[in-house]
Amino acid sequence: MSDQLTHECGIALIRLLKPLEYYQEKYGTWMYGLHKLYLLMEKQHNRGQDGAGFASLKFDLAPGRKYINRFRSNGQAPIKEVFARINNYHAAIQEKNPELLENLDWVKENLPSAADVYLGHLRYGTFGGDDIEYVQPIMRENNWKSRNLILAGNFNMTNVDELFKTLVEFGQNPKEYSDTITCMEKVGHFLDEENQLLFRQYKNEGFSNKEISSLIAENLDLPKILQEASKDWDGGYAMAGVIGHGDAFVTRDPWGIRPAYYYKDDEIVVVASERPVIQTVMNVTYDTVKEVNPGEALIIRKNGEVINQEVRIPQKRSSCSFERIYFSRGSDKDIYQERKQLGRLLVPQIMEAINYDVENTVFSFIPNTAETAFYGMVDELKSYLLQEQKKKILALGDNLDEEACQKILSTKIRVEKIAIKDIKLRTFISQDKGRNDLVGHVYDITYGAVKSGVDNLVVIDDSIVRGTTLSESILRILDRLKPKKIVVVSSSPQIRYPDCYGIDMAKLGDFVAFRAAIELLKETGKENIIDEVYKKSKAQENLPKEQIVNYVKEIFKPFTPEQISGKISELLTSKDVNADVEIVFQTIENLHLACPNDNGDWYFTGKYPTPGGNKVVNKSFINYIEGKNERAY
Repeated sequence: MSDQLTHECGIALIRLLKPLEYYQEKYGTWMYGLHKLYLLMEKQHNRGQDGAGFASLKFDLAPGRKYINRFRSNGQAPIKEVFARINNYHAAIQEKNPELLENLDWVKENLPSAADVYLGHLRYGTFGGDDIEYVQPIMRENNWKSRNLILAGNFNMTNVDELFKTLVEFGQNPKEYSDTITCMEKVGHFLDEENQLLFRQYKNEGFSNKEISSLIAENLDLPKILQEASKDWDGGYAMAGVIGHGDAFVTRDPWGIRPAYYYKDDEIVVVASERPVIQTVMNVTYDTVKEVNPGEALIIRKNGEVINQEVRIPQKRSSCSFERIYFSRGSDKDIYQERKQLGRLLVPQIMEAINYDVENTVFSFIPNTAETAFYGMVDELKSYLLQEQKKKILALGDNLDEEACQKILSTKIRVEKIAIKDIKLRTFISQDKGRNDLVGHVYDITYGAVKSGVDNLVVIDDSIVRGTTLSESILRILDRLKPKKIVVVSSSPQIRYPDCYGIDMAKLGDFVAFRAAIELLKETGKENIIDEVYKKSKAQENLPKEQIVNYVKEIFKPFTPEQISGKISELLTSKDVNADVEIVFQTIENLHLACPNDNGDWYFTGKYPTPGGNKVVNKSFINYIEGKNERAY
């Protein structure tokens, strides 16, 4: 993605099913679980750079001993900083009393890293900024073990206002207004209620308070708690939590918007946001890593029992297609093939854009995240060329000779590495008055690969959101090679509508496809549509989210995708670019062909899986018209 979007949040959960002595004997270290958590977090670093957090829970410590520990960082290298703090404990002991690190009883009582459950989180701040208080895991503390709650997730709720109001009606006074705190307090409220219900039951049966604590821990109905807490959540979420007595869970939204996977054997349960991360860290096969199903909770009881239980009725699957196009690691078996297919399906449009002149066209990709789609595109181009060569050879008939055949077969798909990102150039240039000139050097280019004034240059990108980098940097850089025509190909469709489920795409005015549609309305004398959509949007501003309609679709309705692509090409091509420029986008139909099981396409179609999505796009359009540069949720 040439327009950098910071990724979604990532979660990592480790539950050890054996005592620390087991891992010490088998793997040579009691830090086996800690090491696995570190790897899970590093392998998911792509999902969040704003902050990282770690929490650990120890089982069966005596009263007065600290059994919950947490470290968080919002620094420049948050994962490194979090684990450096953990390692500082080890280093201090290693220096003074190294023998203590081999004493597992002492280690379990005194070191935060020696635990039974580990919860890690990587954060991208779509709500609440970069303040350390918003870095997860977050905690709800209590002297009763079974009332303690540690929570971390990859989520955004569209109806924080409603959820916050509900908490106030419960009699609570939440300390923050954010979806993270609000969701924790909702779970915490029903956790308290379940504790109180069981306490009264066992008290009536004559048990002592001390006995009741153990009975509650053994019989807490965690699925019921999650069911009650989440019944009015509107958003995409994969949420992991740990209860102080030892139960752990991961729950996923009923539409399957946000991803979650798990692996379990007789030693360990592992949860992460991406399948290949677990495969790599645990060295296990694809089929052993399971998906947490939409609407389902994976429950890991303190006694080691692992169950999957439905806590929300599953809805029409709308798992995020952007995970497949861009966000998730391309090393996933399915995602790798899907991205290649996205590249293959673009070839007919590419051939039309270059007027079928393969001989005088150079193919490349920018940035590196588009490389897999590029491979698929090249494979399909080679197949296309082979078929054309067969036709030409057969057409020779009796005139077939070695020279004619050689001439036909000499045409090749010309593949070059055109742009190389210079990672040394960083954001200090972002506010400088000479920014455009400096940004023009973010990529180095390969000179001599393109025939000046003769060749077309086709570069594939995985998606185009704002178009800023394309306009201010990439097109100008590519134009230095003096191609006849530059064709920029997006493996995703036009991004027209804001996201509200965890990705930083919340402002309509940022989207070049939206700006192109607005310009076309003005140019074609249909500017009244803008006013009409604003009036309709404003009229439903205070309606319940279930009654709100996405009228922003009417902004795009008068135009074909090709017309909007043409206007995008105009908007992004500066006057100092000499080559003809054409931007080609994936079709929505082909997106669904390539990613048949993950058809959450609200970015492209405006078809939001939850009512809150329509509420967000409605608010986003009102903000755009009223000149408010703020999020719509």
